[in-house]
Amino acid sequence: MAKSKNAGASTTNVEVSSISRHGFWLYLNGRELFVSFTEFPWFANAPVGKITQVEWPSPDHLYWPTLDIDLSVESIEHPERFPLMFDPSPEPNAERVHRQRTNRGG
Repeated sequence: MAKSKNAGASTTNVEVSSISRHGFWLYLNGRELFVSFTEFPWFANAPVGKITQVEWPSPDHLYWPTLDIDLSVESIEHPERFPLMFDPSPEPNAERVHRQRTNRGG
């Protein structure tokens, strides 16, 4: 299992516990959440080493610094509350899309 390499209490209780062709499992302080590549397509072609570099800076915020992806924990738990607005264009739009998913109220 790969754990976050960043020090600090807020990042030590998060790790990617398994990756498959369908998505990956996140272990967050005693619970597991599945991150589907269908629901979160910007991870689908990311290298394993970048997916496993995840930080948990606050209770509802996950961050992948090497991918520049921010996600709300709630968006993983309840993706139906955060409609996917994915545009497969180059990076600027991809960044806008994942930030909309993080910041969208519900």
